[in-house]
Amino acid sequence: MTAFVQAAGRRLEVRDIPAAAPARPAIVLLHEGLGALSLWRDFPDQIAARTGCRTIAYSRYGYGQSDVLQAPHGVDYMHREALESLPDLLAALDVERPVLLGHSDGASIALIHAGGAARPVAGVVVMAPHVFVEPISIASIEEARRGFETTDMKAKMGRHHADPERTFRGWSDIWLHPDFLAWNIESYLPGITCPVLAIQGLADEYGTLAQLDRIEAGVAGPFERLELADCRHAPHRDQSQATLDAIAGFVRKLTAI
Repeated sequence: MTAFVQAAGRRLEVRDIPAAAPARPAIVLLHEGLGALSLWRDFPDQIAARTGCRTIAYSRYGYGQSDVLQAPHGVDYMHREALESLPDLLAALDVERPVLLGHSDGASIALIHAGGAARPVAGVVVMAPHVFVEPISIASIEEARRGFETTDMKAKMGRHHADPERTFRGWSDIWLHPDFLAWNIESYLPGITCPVLAIQGLADEYGTLAQLDRIEAGVAGPFERLELADCRHAPHRDQSQATLDAIAGFVRKLTAI
């Protein structure tokens, strides 16, 4: 069941699946740049079933059925999500030492939070993460913008977002802004002392293995990676079984520590 929670002054839609194993840490899912609670489909249920953990998914401000974006994002929008909105949401839901499971933008938010929010984190799973801007990312976002303007993409997004125009423009406009080319979150990586699992599709149209290399070189805690063939930007959809197996194994190791 979906509920609404106030966090950082915004009304956010949240799904909270109870734990089958209450002693284990909660898993908090952080969606991609055009994601939403509904776009995870049954992935939260699968995570909860495989791990026994309380599993929380939500739509960030400007996405899904959460409050509609009222002003353009700044270059620091992922920092604000990680250091202001997410801590407030975790406090509202009484979540301590979560496992953060992020995809794309959500993965970057997870890394910033783990490295800079001064809140304990049990572990971090990042799928298709970004810690710096690559030309392949910009080219694919430009292609997505053309698709939004010339295809039925807006109508399809309208099935999941209250205002698909503002959701899409909020994401694409800042990524394609010249100032965003200097965006980089590597300074947060040394502050990450918890275990990290990084998952990357080898055919990812938005990023390369250079992202995982930078994360592995920068974090202070244990690091493991999973590189997936025949996989584009969404490992949980393109290679769902391998992704679920890796996440379940990662959580098992965390709970054995």
